[in-house]
Amino acid sequence: MKCPPFSYHRATDVADAVAALGAADGEGKILAGGQSLVPLLALRLARPAVLVDVNRVPGLDGLVVRDGVLHAGALVRHLHLAGQDHHPLAAEAARWIGHTAIRSRGTLAGSLAHADPSAELPAVLRACDGAVHVAGPGGTRRLGADELFVGALQSSLAETEMITGVELPVPDAWGFAEFARRHGDFAIVSVAAARFGDRLRVVVGGVAGVPHLVDPGDLATCDGGLSADRVAILAAAAADDVDPPSDLHGSAGYRRALTEQMTARALTQLAGHRTPEAA
Repeated sequence: MKCPPFSYHRATDVADAVAALGAADGEGKILAGGQSLVPLLALRLARPAVLVDVNRVPGLDGLVVRDGVLHAGALVRHLHLAGQDHHPLAAEAARWIGHTAIRSRGTLAGSLAHADPSAELPAVLRACDGAVHVAGPGGTRRLGADELFVGALQSSLAETEMITGVELPVPDAWGFAEFARRHGDFAIVSVAAARFGDRLRVVVGGVAGVPHLVDPGDLATCDGGLSADRVAILAAAAADDVDPPSDLHGSAGYRRALTEQMTARALTQLAGHRTPEAA
């Protein structure tokens, strides 16, 4: 299908992009990788009046680690994220995104702004208790993962705002697992697990409108290694903590069962993986 008509603006810097969004009066969209937006345009599920292209905005494609936190620009491509070794959990999750053609164009900020609860990177952001930096007409602000995602394909970003950077704390240990019917499909259930000292964060994607942070009570504190029995207990607790919907991809019970299995896989991986700094 053909896209609906729109105006095109190539932004020269962040201020120019924000000004163009403001001038669009709520009818503008950021164009970066276009891997989510362009299909919506082709199906006419989105009809923005203006596309603001930020691909040539300088300074938005860097990756640097400072004080145990990966600072990534909004235009970091999935392929770049998958190839870096500063943040192994983000690298592993990025490798599960779509196919090579999608990873070569799709961007980190684009995935987060799209807020698909089945996508890999929103789950990683929440598992790492990360944040995004946002620019808008009123200046800049910082949004934590718990604030950014508000519903399926819904974020707290205003129509006149854009993500400029992402903070991802680097965990001491990590694990990631997902199940999809075909390679490259969106996950039916995915699990990102991150350990910071004795604090364990497990996030499940595909079971709610936002990536679900598991609340296993006292089990979230790990002052020792994760034995196979402990992994099984945590996986069962994760399955009990989710309340997934039933849809054409599977029943609620099916997703709970997948949650238990994927959590067990992610935690088993976490128990054997350490980042280079924590090894």
